[in-house]
Amino acid sequence: MFSHVILGSNDLERAKRFYDAFFGALGVAPAVFDRYRYFYRSASGTFGITTPIDGQPASVGNGGTIGFGTATPEQAKAAHDAGVAAGGSSCEDPPGWRENGKHRIYLAYLRDPDGNKLCLLHRPAREAH
Repeated sequence: MFSHVILGSNDLERAKRFYDAFFGALGVAPAVFDRYRYFYRSASGTFGITTPIDGQPASVGNGGTIGFGTATPEQAKAAHDAGVAAGGSSCEDPPGWRENGKHRIYLAYLRDPDGNKLCLLHRPAREAH
């Protein structure tokens, strides 16, 4: 359904340092510069950071979250920790398993240096009964 996600930043180089660390922990190569944006590309899609084209300050959408799937809970925690170490901030509950009776998932939430909310999610394979 999605081809790409692009977020605005008020400090593109700061955002690049954050996302290089964050995506590096997920096995994604460092950003590639294209005119006035940075792009991260993987087999599952493209993510970009840019200064707003209209010249206005970048702002955060209230209630918005961008979720990234991970192969393991350890990978989710590593990307969360790499993002925090690179200038992000942890938010919501600490990284860990969540259960709602039927489903069990691992979640790790953080905000990038511009305040955008990110979620790392690991969903274990369902057991056959």
